[in-house]
Amino acid sequence: MKYRNLEECVLDLERHGQLVRIKEQVDPHLEMAAIHMKVYEAGGPAVLFENVKGSRFRAVSNLFGTLERSKFIFRETWEETQNVIALRNDPMKGLKAPWKHIETGLAAWNALPAKKNGGAGLPLHEIQISDLPLIKSWPDDGGAFVTLPQVYSEDPDKPGIMNSNLGMYRVQLNGNDYELNKEVGIHYQIHRGIGIHQAKATQKGMPLKVSCFIGGPPAHTLSAVMPLPEGMSELTFAGLLAGHRFRYSYVDGFCISHDADFVITGEIFPGETRPEGPFGDHLGYYSLTHPFPVMRVHKVYARPNAIYPFTVVGRPPQEDTSFGELIHELTGGAIKQEIPGVKEVHAVDAAGVHPLLFAIGSERYTPYQKVKQPAEILTLANRILGTGQLSLAKYLFIAAEENEPLSTHHIETFLGYILERIDLGRDIHFYTNTTIDTLDYSGTGLNTGSKVVFAAAGEKKRELCREVPECLQRLQGTQAQSFGQARLIMPGIVTVQGTPFISYDEAEREMKALCDELQKQGLDDSCPLIIIGDNSEFMSATLGNFLWVTFTRSNPSHDMYGLNSRYEFKHWACDNVVIDARTKPHQAPPLIPDAEVERHVERLFVPGAILGGIK
Repeated sequence: MKYRNLEECVLDLERHGQLVRIKEQVDPHLEMAAIHMKVYEAGGPAVLFENVKGSRFRAVSNLFGTLERSKFIFRETWEETQNVIALRNDPMKGLKAPWKHIETGLAAWNALPAKKNGGAGLPLHEIQISDLPLIKSWPDDGGAFVTLPQVYSEDPDKPGIMNSNLGMYRVQLNGNDYELNKEVGIHYQIHRGIGIHQAKATQKGMPLKVSCFIGGPPAHTLSAVMPLPEGMSELTFAGLLAGHRFRYSYVDGFCISHDADFVITGEIFPGETRPEGPFGDHLGYYSLTHPFPVMRVHKVYARPNAIYPFTVVGRPPQEDTSFGELIHELTGGAIKQEIPGVKEVHAVDAAGVHPLLFAIGSERYTPYQKVKQPAEILTLANRILGTGQLSLAKYLFIAAEENEPLSTHHIETFLGYILERIDLGRDIHFYTNTTIDTLDYSGTGLNTGSKVVFAAAGEKKRELCREVPECLQRLQGTQAQSFGQARLIMPGIVTVQGTPFISYDEAEREMKALCDELQKQGLDDSCPLIIIGDNSEFMSATLGNFLWVTFTRSNPSHDMYGLNSRYEFKHWACDNVVIDARTKPHQAPPLIPDAEVERHVERLFVPGAILGGIK
């Protein structure tokens, strides 16, 4: 179906056995989030909460809980949307086969936003923020947040819907110093379109008008997170994927979506901020309280029988993992057009997305040389780390595909391929004192930290160890006796448990003792990567644990060490890499559910209860 609103999607999913209704009253304070997480973890259906404590509105979650359900929702427009994006990425396709792409062109034309009359024709009525389901997901969250917002702003220099930005920036509805019903917090990170609009408005000394749409056809929600080709509006994409034009009007100078379930309008004034957060975020930790723009609420609208969509973000995988998978399927080829020579880029979900990138590129600079080394892929690495949100990454592992097919999505195989080929004395490249993700607290301050590139090309150089080397098993009684319990994560990577991190001065001393001892005992290059952690059993239990701990708890410039580490004309080199992924005092706390709430929601999952078949 081509849904005109969220209600149609809910009813369609229910008809196909992909949605359950909970009629019992549920509490938006932690309880709804706990139910959602249990259902998501079990691969369960979407959930419609019909009786939300403190609100007359229904709420729905887990709409995008599986890739299969997400593609089912867009089943009638998926192929056309892929074709339009492919054509935007490579316009020559349309010139080479114009008749083949007539339908694609018509689909794109029909997706253009459609302006409607406001006023009496507006299909919404006024409410207040306090009427909404005020959903709090994690115990230490600063308040209730909109977790699936579509935040709309326009370019002050070029007003109009075709020069607008639609992004998913979390919105804090209450708590902290916000005056309920009059103020909300808008948290946006660097490299976001709304920031450019606010900067221009501030230069003009005027407030930025903002509209926050919630709900509507699911295509509108997805459009707010899409990295689209240059020149394609998010609202055009929303219409394209929905199969219906995005309908809007202006009321009091604010853009109002006629398809949304809720709309919050307001203004961000120059220099006005409030403490925003904490918020349990997608890296698996709280993002802490910081000053972010405050929006003075103008009006709040709801459609009759509106449904409030929400999700819970936390350590991956979560529901937003499906967003990443959908985006990859829709735009996977876009990166090849944007950065010629790049074959694949994978933001690794298990590591929190932004901290870790895997990439494959061409290596064509010196085909006449017998011994290959990274050359073109280093140029590509710079392009990747200078492109949009990819520039927020801390770790980039990039390989040149040679004589065997390689995929960044086969994580253990890809890492093994690099570790077998990398020259640790030549192929590690740092970027220090630079920008990282706002949500990443492993760096030296908000938005600040470092990056490192591991590049590999050419023939295999080493066999990787398939068991823990002996010297890593006998550290007790040596100068490195504060380390122990070594465990194999995968071939070539071993984790070692350390004592709790105290300070970087102490860490320097500890790591020097460890590296000196391992060098003295003759650790060879079959173990090129050693990870120091707080709990080696946890770290080695799953590949996901290794990726999450290592790449969310380390800052390359501060936490990478090496055996026989040295500088060769300002280039850092070593024989074996050691990454200190212990928890640091300045890092944000991890997300831990409320145990009492977890026990309380079990009543819905016992045999015979509405969610009794979900485990």
